[in-house]
Amino acid sequence: MSTQNPVFIPGPTNIPEVLRKACDMPTLDHRSSAFAEILHPALNGVKKVLKTETAEVFVFPSTGTGGWETAITNTLSAGDKILAARNGMFSHRWIDMCQRHGLDVQIVETPWGAGIPADRYEEILTADKNHEIKAVLATHNETATGVRSDIAAVRKALDSAGHPALLYVDGVSSIGSMDFRMDEWGVDIAVAGSQKGFMLTAGLAITAFSPKAMAAIENATLPRTFFDVRDMGKTNAANGYPYTPAVGLLNGLKTSCEMLLAEGLENVFARHHRIAEGVRAAVKAWGLPMCAQSPDLYSDSVTAVCTPEGFNATDIVTVAAEKYGVAFGVGLGDVAGKVFRIGHLGSLTDVMTLSGIATAEMAMVDLGLNIKLGSGVAAAQEYYRTK
Repeated sequence: MSTQNPVFIPGPTNIPEVLRKACDMPTLDHRSSAFAEILHPALNGVKKVLKTETAEVFVFPSTGTGGWETAITNTLSAGDKILAARNGMFSHRWIDMCQRHGLDVQIVETPWGAGIPADRYEEILTADKNHEIKAVLATHNETATGVRSDIAAVRKALDSAGHPALLYVDGVSSIGSMDFRMDEWGVDIAVAGSQKGFMLTAGLAITAFSPKAMAAIENATLPRTFFDVRDMGKTNAANGYPYTPAVGLLNGLKTSCEMLLAEGLENVFARHHRIAEGVRAAVKAWGLPMCAQSPDLYSDSVTAVCTPEGFNATDIVTVAAEKYGVAFGVGLGDVAGKVFRIGHLGSLTDVMTLSGIATAEMAMVDLGLNIKLGSGVAAAQEYYRTK
């Protein structure tokens, strides 16, 4: 694998040189006043990216999975009932985590390639007259299938049912790449990671808690120590951390937020949509279907491309890596071997994307798929050239 080539996996993403340099810093005493100059701008920057004025942000040395655990352990108790749709690998993993913590998960089985069925959520929540359901899980962008679900519709389902359950949203592969409106959508806990839209290495679990979620903390009895937001909040307020922080990564997060906000969030989202549309034009030219069932579900951070029945899609990823030194994502879970994934988020341009499309074409032609060499590249070029 060549480190000179951009990666086309849906995270970790390509790291801009300015962020690499921001993380590469001398050892800093995290109990000194200098740390506060990194910590608070980073937390405030995340709030702006999430479009929230009311939530409290907590950043842990971890990954998005640690962010999931932060959400559930700080606000729930063993035996609490949870509502979740299983429509991909990452919603599946979050459900699995809840079950391991002794939570009672009501699962809405959903085809992989479909979005969260907000109408079904509303039916279940309306029928829950005693309000036994304490939280609703929603994966905003299902990284395994390239499906973006409508979080505003999930909030509407809760409101229409008059249900007080908390709304938790996994925004790991959407936040910083696609529009996310924490306050407007009534999200109670948002979860992100440093390695995707924030364009850093893995290592930070980024969470935000609404006032309603903060109020739920005191009555929650699931055990938590490392991920206790009370400890984190108390020490953050005193310009510190409850343990040793990842200072370099936090400095990177501060700089990342500055970059995103300087570009303008709407411009960031438009750039991701533009790049994604070029990829989708290429896939259409190849004559291959996407895993996402309809255009309204298309993700602007990752496209899962279906290959013909009987063909092992993982071979495309293997050939691209071994022969051309370029990384794509393999299919996961129910779609393993059936799709390959093109990540197009974070630090990426039209020109970089064209190189990925060209590589995918070469790998597919090498493997004997009925793909015309240059067809996808030409389709993407036409889109980028004229739009």
